[in-house]
Amino acid sequence: MRRLGLFAACLSCILQQGTKANGWSFQIPPEVTGVVGKMAALLCTFTHPHKNYNGSMTVIWRVKEPYNGTIVFKCISHSSHEPCKTTLSFKNKYKLLGNPRSNNASIRVDNLTWSDGERYFCRVELSTDRHDKYETKVGTRLHLVAPPRILNITVGFDTDRGYNAQCLAEGEPLPSLQWTGPWHVKQANHTPVARTSLGHQVTELHYLTQDGKYTCIATNSHGKAEGTVYFFKFKSGSDSSPFLILLYTTIAIKILILFIILGVAAYVRQDNTTEQPHLTRQHVQESTYENFDGRAE
Repeated sequence: MRRLGLFAACLSCILQQGTKANGWSFQIPPEVTGVVGKMAALLCTFTHPHKNYNGSMTVIWRVKEPYNGTIVFKCISHSSHEPCKTTLSFKNKYKLLGNPRSNNASIRVDNLTWSDGERYFCRVELSTDRHDKYETKVGTRLHLVAPPRILNITVGFDTDRGYNAQCLAEGEPLPSLQWTGPWHVKQANHTPVARTSLGHQVTELHYLTQDGKYTCIATNSHGKAEGTVYFFKFKSGSDSSPFLILLYTTIAIKILILFIILGVAAYVRQDNTTEQPHLTRQHVQESTYENFDGRAE
């Protein structure tokens, strides 16, 4: 039992102190948790074999594997009086947090996405005669979490399940899903069927028989999200709903009013046409009478 406790203490010491070799030591966390859409800090502090070093210093961060992994961040300081200037930042989302001249090569990762969930490796290079350099071999794993997000809700029909609703959601950890709706029939008909598919949580609600509002609720330890779909079956004949009857009646009344307006407009136009010749003839007669009266004088 004492040996087991000693082993655990040594393991904790290794994780806290990091790795050591040839006068180098690195202190890095084995894992960092970040929230999708926010930022995460990747910590890396170190010591090197030289007590006083004023030469060039380079900080590099890789992903996936040490030594050969893709470089996502790099900065160079040419002297002790010069800050470490960034020369590479993949998608401009990696920023230096620490001061390498103070043995701190920590960086931050902005606007986290699912693709950022990788293992990261810190490396420091010194431009000496021996070209001292050291890189962590274990690295830091960036573990991503996310509040739930409902991606899609659809309603379909097939002979086996009747009308059914499907809700697709994501999150880390995967959210639990449940439905709320107009439960006016046996609850057994509305027992959702849940499954996991490619990092997404899917729930299906079978045998939708009641018109109304159906809401899918996704929940995990980081939050909750809701999505809603409205379901209405078309009915015909004696089963027509009062809403449809009122809708059809309103449309018929509007059409009737339109015909009345068009009829009145046509009648008024015809009446104006019959009066116009009479007015013209009257004007001609008056002009003739005035001319004749002038000649008589």
